[in-house]
Order: sequence, then C-alpha cells, then structure tokens
Amino acid sequence: MTSDVINLLDLSSAELMELIVDWGQPRFRSAQIWRWIYHTLTDDPSEMANLPKDLRERLSTETRIERLKPVDSIHDDEDLTEKVLLEAEDGHLLEAVLMRYASRNSVCVSTQIGCPIGCLICATGHSGYTRDLTTGEITAQVLHFSRRLREQNAHVTNVVFMGMGEPMLNFDATWQAILNLNDREGLALGARRFTVSTAGLVPGIERMARESLAVGLAISLHAGNDELRDRLVPVNRRYPLDRLIQAARFYIERTGRRVTFEYALADGINDSVEDAQEVAALLRGLNCHVNLIPLNPTPGCAYQPSSRQAVMAFQQALVRARIQTTVRLRRGAQIQAGCGQLRERNRDK
Repeated sequence: MTSDVINLLDLSSAELMELIVDWGQPRFRSAQIWRWIYHTLTDDPSEMANLPKDLRERLSTETRIERLKPVDSIHDDEDLTEKVLLEAEDGHLLEAVLMRYASRNSVCVSTQIGCPIGCLICATGHSGYTRDLTTGEITAQVLHFSRRLREQNAHVTNVVFMGMGEPMLNFDATWQAILNLNDREGLALGARRFTVSTAGLVPGIERMARESLAVGLAISLHAGNDELRDRLVPVNRRYPLDRLIQAARFYIERTGRRVTFEYALADGINDSVEDAQEVAALLRGLNCHVNLIPLNPTPGCAYQPSSRQAVMAFQQALVRARIQTTVRLRRGAQIQAGCGQLRERNRDK
C-alpha cells in the first residue's frame, strides 16, 4: 500500500467532506460514505451501493479503510472474554479485547505498539515502545469487534483505552478516534461510553478536562505514597502524587465526572491494610471510585496476585474510610488478557 493512499479511518467527518468536495462531488456524498463505514461497517467501497460508480472506483483506487489482520486469539471457557492479536500493515502486532457482560459489550483498545512508561506490573511495560498507533488503527480495533458482534445481533456499547500504550502520549490520535466513534451518524457512542486510562500523565489529564466531551478518566494508582509509586509507576517521578491528585480534582471540577483509580494488588508489595489507609488518606474528599484488581501475573514480572483475604481486607479498609470501591472481576486472567501478554507469547514463538 503506497503512502499516498488515504486511510479514511484517519479522517474526521469534516476532513472526509473536504476530500469529497475537492473531488468535485456534492457534500452529501461524504455523509453517505461515513454511514457506510461506521454504521453499515463496510470496508469495501464497491459495496457502497448508493454512490455513483465513478466515486466508488476512485475510493477503491485512492483510499482504503483500515482493517487490521487477526493473527491469534484466545477465549475464556464461557466465551465472555476474547483477546485478539492484530497485525498492522507494517507487520507490528497490537492487542484488543472484547468483554461481554449482561448489559454491555466493552472493547479494550491499544493506542501504541508497546509502551514507554515501563510500569513493573504490566507485560507491555517489559516489552518497550515501538510507535504510536494512528487514529485509523485505533478505530479499526473497535470496528473489528463491531463486525463480530453484529453477526450475533449485538453491538459495542463501551470503549476503554486500557490496552497497550499510554493514551496521553498519543493524545491527538486517541481523541480523534473518540470523536469519530462518538459521531451520531456512525456508532454514536455517547461520551459516557468511553474511558481513557492513564498512568498519571498530568498534562494529558488537564488537556482532556478542557476537551469537548466529558469522557471517563481512569488513573492507574497502585500505591498511596510516592516512594512505592516511583518504583511501580516510574512516571510518578515526574508527576508525583500531589500533582496527580490536583489534576484529578481539576478534571472532576471541569467535567462533573467521577474519576476511577485503578489499583492492582500485588502480594506483599502494596496490599496491606496500611497501604489501604494511605490510599484512603490520599483520596479523602475526592469524587472518585477505587477499582481493586488482583494482579494478572505476567511473564517477567516478579510480583504475584494478592490473596483473596488480603484483597478483602484492603477493600474493607477503604470502605471504613468511606472511599467507594469495588473488586474488579478478574476477566481474562485464564486467557492471558492482561495488557501485552498475548503479544509477548507470540514474540516468544
């Protein structure tokens, strides 16, 4: 594929309209194409039946609609969680996950090939960073599962940016993907259907707070003091907890949304009642929710999941401090659905 072939998934609706008008076509043709891509879920211009033949031919020649190639997948026993390894056009591999629940179908997408943050409890953090994903590559992950679900008379209801990579380091492409998926003429996913997860990059949190859509924000916390978090989440050395909490407060004030703090519990590392009390003190008075996650063990990680007893004791310490908290169902642990694990397995092969 030559570099001058336009990936339509990279374009905003306004940019698509500009392209079509430049081609001498009426403006309404861009809306038709948009619906074919995001509503009908086609990736073949020849199937866009209400377009004139010459436009379909030009689209087929001068544009493409990103479709990532599945190279591996794993499912849990009940087929509620599916992780797929996808290949980009340059051969690099990325991961996406579909999680089916009673009332929703959530897709977890990647925003980078690898990750530069280097968190010790994340498999992607051990693999290093290769490059950012484009808007089209991010969007294509959602459309991959949208097509799958449509075959089952279902649809994607939620998108979480919690896969490989740090979304705030690829902000422009991530945000444009959100805007495209939010567009009412396509998948029409509301702002509350998106959650962007960050390791704690303060500038990105502050920027997102000023954007047009009040999407969900999740912050990977993993420790209630700077000394431990410096070790587990190295970006904390640049944006320590006092700055992080200040940014979270700013986000809450600007958007009116509650912030979620993700806390992966590692045995004997950050799972004591004293650790919980530190977290409670840190978050006191903040409109937030703590999502406790028993660690998904990953190759190359020396840490092990906390015991059920430790998880429950940690949760109860937060409850006593009136911090809203839940323990996340460990969806996907048995199929290596933790971030980066399937990619690493295939690299090992």
